[in-house]
Amino acid sequence: MSYNVTVVFGGEREYEFTLHDADVAPTTKEQARSWLATEFEELECTPSNPMGKVLVLDMVLNVAKYGGESRFEQQTEWSKKFALMTAAALDRPAVRVDVASFVVG
Repeated sequence: MSYNVTVVFGGEREYEFTLHDADVAPTTKEQARSWLATEFEELECTPSNPMGKVLVLDMVLNVAKYGGESRFEQQTEWSKKFALMTAAALDRPAVRVDVASFVVG
């Protein structure tokens, strides 16, 4: 199975990452969530939920937002790792992270 992670910052600003099962399989959901949680804290993201509970979708959206478009535009190692961890955490063949609309589809 292959995974496609697309990160959108509005308009035509879309960045697509294609991963293969062999890339994603070694990473557990727990490892992926842990990486996202660490990045969430390091990037000083603001929780979407006023009660303080942070769901994995909130982590994905906020880490993409606070990580910044330039990392995705330049296809940095960080952006590739973000795509890998998002694919592993959500375990869906296609993920669209729409930062501008703040929605994961």
